Amino acid sequence: MSSTATAATTTTATAAKSSTAVVRVVWTLRILLALFFALASALPKLLALPAATTVFDAIGVGHWFMYLTGLVELAGAVGLLVRRLAGPAATALIVFLAFAFVTQLTAMHGENAGTPFIFMVPLAVIAWNRRDETAELLGRSH
Repeated sequence: MSSTATAATTTTATAAKSSTAVVRVVWTLRILLALFFALASALPKLLALPAATTVFDAIGVGHWFMYLTGLVELAGAVGLLVRRLAGPAATALIVFLAFAFVTQLTAMHGENAGTPFIFMVPLAVIAWNRRDETAELLGRSH
């Protein structure tokens, strides 16, 4: 086997390993974030647990908005687990968290305002990784 063929084979094998690692990392992020949004964030709102109702009372919106927020978070969590919807779900959750950031700055006087950014970063990784499927879903070629 020539050195050129060996180098090409090595490069292909390295790219395949790298691609597999990226797929695993993105899947792990999708699962962990889906669990967070469904269980730690949406569930307390949908069950009207005191921790959630206190926050929405402080914001000054009705409990209907708490339930709506919980449903949006749950839909985002489910979307993260569906291959075709993972990119749009991640993008939608980033927008959702941007609004949460503004709300925390204004209605909550900055309390925990940085928290949304902790989740925006891995969501951006997912959205970037799934950008081709998102473009296809929107009828655009990438």
